[in-house]
Amino acid sequence: MFPHSRIAAATASLLIASAFFISPVSSTQAWAETSSACATEGTNLAVLASPAVPWKGAPLRVIFAAEKSAQGELSLIAPDGSVAVKSSKPHGGPPYFWIAEVATPVAGTWHAKFVRDRAVSGCETVTREIAVRAERPQKPGTVAGSVWPVHDTWDRATENLYSAWIEKLFDASLDAPPSWKALHEVLRDRSRNFLFDYLGLGEDEMGMVFHPDCADMPYFLRAYFAFKLGLPFGYSRCSRGTATKAPTCPQWFNIESVEAARQPPQQSASAEPADAAAAEPAPAKRLSLAASFGKYINVIGDAVHSGSGRTAAADNNTDYYPVALTQAALRPGTIYADPFGHILMLTKRVAQTDHSAGVFLAADAQPDGTVAIKRFWRGNFLFAQDNTTGPGFKRFRPVVRERNGALRRLTNTQIAGSAQYGNYSAEQSKMTTEAFYDRMDDVMSPAPLDPSRAMKEVIAALDEQAQARVTSVENGRKYLDSGRGVASMPEGAAIFETTGAWEDFATPSRDLRLLIAIDVVRGFPDRVARRPDRYAMPAGRSVADVKGELQSALASELAARKFTYTRSDGSPWTLTVKDVIDRAPALEMAYNVNDCVELRWGATASSDEAATCKRHAPEAQRAKMTKYRPWFHERRRPARGARGV
Repeated sequence: MFPHSRIAAATASLLIASAFFISPVSSTQAWAETSSACATEGTNLAVLASPAVPWKGAPLRVIFAAEKSAQGELSLIAPDGSVAVKSSKPHGGPPYFWIAEVATPVAGTWHAKFVRDRAVSGCETVTREIAVRAERPQKPGTVAGSVWPVHDTWDRATENLYSAWIEKLFDASLDAPPSWKALHEVLRDRSRNFLFDYLGLGEDEMGMVFHPDCADMPYFLRAYFAFKLGLPFGYSRCSRGTATKAPTCPQWFNIESVEAARQPPQQSASAEPADAAAAEPAPAKRLSLAASFGKYINVIGDAVHSGSGRTAAADNNTDYYPVALTQAALRPGTIYADPFGHILMLTKRVAQTDHSAGVFLAADAQPDGTVAIKRFWRGNFLFAQDNTTGPGFKRFRPVVRERNGALRRLTNTQIAGSAQYGNYSAEQSKMTTEAFYDRMDDVMSPAPLDPSRAMKEVIAALDEQAQARVTSVENGRKYLDSGRGVASMPEGAAIFETTGAWEDFATPSRDLRLLIAIDVVRGFPDRVARRPDRYAMPAGRSVADVKGELQSALASELAARKFTYTRSDGSPWTLTVKDVIDRAPALEMAYNVNDCVELRWGATASSDEAATCKRHAPEAQRAKMTKYRPWFHERRRPARGARGV
């Protein structure tokens, strides 16, 4: 039996060796400062080495994560005393973290040393010993009664490491935000994934495929991290809600609920779940640890959906809980559930500077499998209040072990009163739409913004959204060219929530968000006039003067931004963002995958642009679209079950 490594003096040395998977209460490599004067520094350092059992045949990576900002340097010191690598650049905020890597470590005792600037006396240096083996360690195996062994707990340290892992995984610049064809492309990238092959099973080289939609992706990533570090995990089966009621989650399964791990759901995703006690596990051959995880991911994907994130703020029987709108609470790994069913996950906060506004970046997955980075703004993060959803920013509810050994989730009250968390807040549920966006402006950019620069950043966000749509529409073009026939169109509000080719390649939800984004850009001068205290108004200019100058500059800024899409015959066609705004009425009828791409970009029938158009949606589908057009024209998503006007 090995001692639990979380309780340790701040300046003591800790041997990180082969404790992994020895027993259910054995140590992982994660370590945190606790109960010492050094912890009052506010940094609360958490340390993790990768792989779980370091050896000379695998790169050695070490991450130090801190709760609050600190200046310092991380060094990895070889057994002979030489400094192999240094890292002084902090990432994130919060949490803040440092990463150092040695590609080919020699066997022996390494030291990870973190030296903090301006720390209290005696707390400047934190050193951890890491035992690097000469031989490949024994591979961990499965345990009876659980999808993976649980030997650690969710707390501030593991949450900070989780946030740091998410940020590193999706690290992106504002100038060129990346996108991927599937989530597994991100996880297989050694340069991004700090936990690549962490268990030594070759688990990230087995060809596991991850094609989550927007609701699945946060669950997949949380499960992946928990699987690697031996943390508890669970998921709920939830309803989708109704026209008068928010979604509820009457069933919860954790990784020690064998029924949940081995039995896919027996009802459709829109139906209320059946009694869990009625599901008996089928006999199954014992799988390897990695294969067991891969199978479990499929079970999760079959069970969760957008309703899992839209639960009411006060509901305790949920997988997520709402947090306050503060920089401290809105850290990587926080999800955003919009009232219309889309889910995003925060990946990074870019702090405000003298020359640019603060920005939150997020990742989302689309039904066609693509994963992309988006910035927070009104066009991507929709917010509205009604009685049927709990929109806003939320965190995964901590899963803990009871004294009787059972796993359970903390309640809202317990989270609010926890020294490890303390971040439950129902404030978003009481906000009007304008109050929500005003608060987020203040959180991202506490100092007043230059109005002209702020407008350019809003235009840049619309440009990104239009370019992301290029990929979605192109995937639809390729579907039509594949010869798989006409995609069936659902009835009524189901056009926004369905399955099959329509969900994968039609764009009603994305186009509704694009139309709202267009309105935001058009209305930006009015927003500045409504809230002039939020902006650094030029000296000698009245609010009316500034508004007029912004309106004059808007058209030229929109016309300067261009993008290209592929027409039906494979030829390129270039549009400006101004074209997109001018075509807003046509884009109210542009989401049908069965229409040619020219129509989906709003080209008029007699134009040169539309000359290559060869396909049109069936007349019956066009009639439905005409019937449903008021939803898009009025920028409102219908209540579930609505049949149109």
